[in-house]
Amino acid sequence: MKVTEITNLEFGKMVQAASQKLNQNADFINSLNVFPVPDGDTGTNMSLSLQSGAKYERDADTTAVGALAVALAKGLLMGARGNSGVILSQIFRGFSKKLADKQTLTAQDLADGFAAGAETAYKAVMKPTEGTILTVVREGAQAGLNVAKDSDDILAVMDAVYQAAKAALATTPDLLPVLKQVGVVDSGGQGLTFVLEAFDDSLNGRVSETADYQPDDAEMDEMIDATHHQSVQGKLDPNSIKYGYCTEIMVRIGRGKQVDHKFDYDTFYDYLAKLGDSLLVVNDDEIVKVHVHTEHPGKVIAWGQEFGDLAKVKVDNMRMQQETIMEHDEEKAPEAAPVAPETEEAPETAIIAIAAGDGLATLFKSLGVTHVVNGGQTMNPSTQDIVDAIHASKAKRAIVLPNNKNIFLAAEQAAQVADIPTVIVHAKTVSQGMTAMLGYSPDASLEDNQTSMEDNLTTVKSGQVTHAIRDTQLDGFEIKEGNYMGIVDGTIKVTDADLLTTAVDMVKAMLDDDSEIVTIIYGADTTAEVAADLQQRVSDLDDDLETEVHEGDQPVYPFLISVE
Repeated sequence: MKVTEITNLEFGKMVQAASQKLNQNADFINSLNVFPVPDGDTGTNMSLSLQSGAKYERDADTTAVGALAVALAKGLLMGARGNSGVILSQIFRGFSKKLADKQTLTAQDLADGFAAGAETAYKAVMKPTEGTILTVVREGAQAGLNVAKDSDDILAVMDAVYQAAKAALATTPDLLPVLKQVGVVDSGGQGLTFVLEAFDDSLNGRVSETADYQPDDAEMDEMIDATHHQSVQGKLDPNSIKYGYCTEIMVRIGRGKQVDHKFDYDTFYDYLAKLGDSLLVVNDDEIVKVHVHTEHPGKVIAWGQEFGDLAKVKVDNMRMQQETIMEHDEEKAPEAAPVAPETEEAPETAIIAIAAGDGLATLFKSLGVTHVVNGGQTMNPSTQDIVDAIHASKAKRAIVLPNNKNIFLAAEQAAQVADIPTVIVHAKTVSQGMTAMLGYSPDASLEDNQTSMEDNLTTVKSGQVTHAIRDTQLDGFEIKEGNYMGIVDGTIKVTDADLLTTAVDMVKAMLDDDSEIVTIIYGADTTAEVAADLQQRVSDLDDDLETEVHEGDQPVYPFLISVE
């Protein structure tokens, strides 16, 4: 078989197949995280990013493949989560720019598109590192160009791109020693290889071996959390929520007394897309699961019944949830804490921090942050989430504190597309973000504040305590699944079966002769009593140390500890 043209129909199938492939393999990609911590989310980030791109492509009112590629790139840009999602968006940004005026694609067009995508991705990263997704896309693109010189067969080009990318992925441990040490390939590169494999399978008419994959409830819940965590908590007024009912249904396809339609994904999806936003539709031959934010949950339920009977129905009033969250925040806020007032008057400068946990949000606001986007170590916010927060502030300018290096690229993309001047203060941790706020001056210019705040980042040491999700050897440690790890500025310093022992030993590794203040922020899975015990043990290390304890409510990390 030979194919010499990709039309809108083929291109749409390629994109949808790739989105499904990433969805099917998100957990596996997540498991390739170098650190054995429970927040490895490359697969989830790439899957949700491409889901956004696929929706834009599917909704685009055009038959021109170039225009569809532009829509795909736009959706990826706005839905991009984590650095892996952003780099994926940049690959298709370059791809779409090269092919924007094409009605259909030839073999040479396809090869040129991937080459442009590789070039754009490399330019998007300040210090490109080989042994990553960049290596995979570059090697795949070059192979496509080589074949296109002598062949007009699209299948031959796509197969060459995929096979070369797959081979390049296998070399990533040789290019990045830490990958070889842990025994994994690059997770972002693996995600891209799945995308290219899906493209290849789609063009060749092959059915994926995992076509009948159905996410379990836990995985669907994770996808839902990542999709709509920003829909409520980032808004100040519950009445500003456009679609107030978080609606979930699970339908047994073809069963029941009210079945009126044979299930077709596009028909099913397109109707629901008109009823709200934050839509997720996942199905196999027997079940379809739906999550959507809507004003008409009854219509969602009735639509599902036209295709089968209801195995699950769940409707939450998000406006009521937001009211409860706001009341909870007010109850928890200390009387003396100078929390920034939530007034209708827009600030001159919005300071937007990324943080997961009500306690962390309160702490950031007490330091002068005006808006908090829910997310961080898990559930990285998308470019769109950050842009929405910037625009919702109604400020004249904005400063964004990512507080996680995996959010840097999404924040930078948000700054580029925002309607107001926006700068990023590159805080890698919550502790750095809080210290950066000490350098902020309302009277200074945007650029001067950025410089002053970033100058403060090096004055604090950041420690995180979490548990290992698998056995591994890393940074000279034999780490056992379930044991705790103390990570200081990105490097594992201690590991132990006991939480407090790990935390104390980590603090010891952070202290030096100039250390004066130790701040302990305890998470959602830790109690105030345990935190007080840790505070006493830290105080016993040095009588001259000043110690503080705050409730952070953050997930995954029982303790976030800073030393200044």
